[in-house]
Parts: sequence; structure tokens; C-alpha cells
Amino acid sequence: MNILFNIIWVVFGGFMIAIEYAISSVIMMITIIGIPFGIQTLKLALLALWPFGTNISDENWPSGCLAGIMNVIWWFVGGFVIALTHLGWGLLFCITIIGIPFGIQHFKLMKLALLPFGKSVN
Repeated sequence: MNILFNIIWVVFGGFMIAIEYAISSVIMMITIIGIPFGIQTLKLALLALWPFGTNISDENWPSGCLAGIMNVIWWFVGGFVIALTHLGWGLLFCITIIGIPFGIQHFKLMKLALLPFGKSVN
């Protein structure tokens, strides 16, 4: 069932979301300072391409306060806006019964878009 939902997701917008994340990741990685943020955006692109059946978990290695500082910077630079976009799409999809699984995936993307550092997608 996850494969069917993923195919529907990719056809009806998931591919475009993943392309947007990948383009923004390349733009962020142009500078050396933006490389960590570009890596996090690639995480979002991976999850936006194939969200059903994937989980977001805390990374095993201790990231210390660096992940917290990077999450705060990320939150102000663009993470909050991305999370609001996913919140809006998630609420819109949850209006119908058929759209509820897709809304849940947008909420999963919202959680990762808000605080991506210290998380892994598996």
C-alpha cells in the first residue's frame, strides 16, 4: 500500500517538492557556510520524494549543542516558512477522507522542516 501511496504522491506534487528542495540545496551549498543547511535540505528532498514508509528518528551520535544552535539558525532562515507551507497543505489535505494520508505526510515533513539537525531519515 505504501508503494501505491508513494506513486500517487510523486505524480501529484511530490516530485516537484523534491526538485524545489534539491535546487535550494544546491544554491545553499554554493557557499561553504551553507553546506550544513544544504545537507538538511537534501534530507527534506529525500523524504519529499518517497514519504510513505519512511521514519524520522534521532541520530545515534550525540550532536551536542551544535545541532540546537543550527536548528535555531535554520528556524529563522527558512525552516519556519517551510513548516508553515507543509502545515497549510496538511490541513488542506485532511479536509477529505481520501487526503488524510497525504496530510499526515505533510505533517511529517513539517516536523523535519522545523528542526532538521540531529534527525535522520530511514
